[in-house]
Amino acid sequence: MPLDHYVTLGRSGLRVSPFALGAMTFGTDPGSAGCDVGESEKIMAAYLERGGNFIDCANFYANGHSEKIVGDFLGRRRQHVVVASKFFGNMYPGDPNGGGAGRASIIAQLHESLRRLNTDHLDLYWLHNWDRHTPIEETMRTLDDLVAAGKIRYIGFSNTPAWVTAQAQTMALLRSWTPIIALQVEYSLLARTVEGELAPLAVDQGMALTPWSPLKNGFLSGKYRRGTMVADSERTAYVGGPTEEEYEVIEAVAVIAEELETTSAAVSLAWLRARRGTVVPIVGARRLEHLTDNLAGLDVVLTDEHLRVLDEISAPTLDYPAPMHGAQQAMLQFAGTTVDGVESTVYPPLLASDVRY
Repeated sequence: MPLDHYVTLGRSGLRVSPFALGAMTFGTDPGSAGCDVGESEKIMAAYLERGGNFIDCANFYANGHSEKIVGDFLGRRRQHVVVASKFFGNMYPGDPNGGGAGRASIIAQLHESLRRLNTDHLDLYWLHNWDRHTPIEETMRTLDDLVAAGKIRYIGFSNTPAWVTAQAQTMALLRSWTPIIALQVEYSLLARTVEGELAPLAVDQGMALTPWSPLKNGFLSGKYRRGTMVADSERTAYVGGPTEEEYEVIEAVAVIAEELETTSAAVSLAWLRARRGTVVPIVGARRLEHLTDNLAGLDVVLTDEHLRVLDEISAPTLDYPAPMHGAQQAMLQFAGTTVDGVESTVYPPLLASDVRY
């Protein structure tokens, strides 16, 4: 699947490439692990030349430098690219209204992002994190007003609890406000707890998932092996290395990659694309070759056996009540019958003497 085989982002008319290009690695602001302007432009040029059209930013990436790099590069190409950015992060120490999701701060953050990106609108505007100090109706009403004003086209949530997301979506639908079309979440073979609440919510509501860190800090890139040092990783110093349990997944991915004559990164990204619903991974790159390696994931098709192996080796431990919603629920609900293709094991009738209070 090439980058120009587009998918609709959730329940919307927005067409995007199957992989988004993340801009978090653009910019060399002190404290960031990004690349300089020249390398950032090479990465964007290669992505666009292959048919890519979805670039994802945030206001505080590289202290705003990332958005400036994207805006300066796009220029006249802007109208043909889906540009997304995020609000929430406070870039003004000491100012309690400099960030968050209140009305005034959303509007101020948007105007600054539009200035840096050299555009009059954003195609997608993400809530970057949940603001527990602001009523969710204030955030949703403000975003709807910005859609009506033509400043943004669609809205999405990122890193927000499922119950808050469900509340916001229900409120939007009942009040005829702009609904949420996508959720940006951490999701990879090494981070699957999103499958407890947020992923099912996305499928139910027709929201797309756009996973960030789809290679889990580079752990699934193929560079990591037991007992070896990874020299080509600027993140290792502050994220540490994989655990023993993570190495089991990493090695299973490597075996499949060798069988398919591709990379571990490509296998890991192909696994994400095979999940339920619309899943558009966000790939990042500090060098052009990183992008090339990641885009190989578009050419990989995993067999049912590959998917079974990866699903089992990476199976997450989900919080209650998720464990009660699989085989146990089918057994209790269907009592040994098959409904909608789901079979349940036949158990003897539950006697009154078996019940404990």
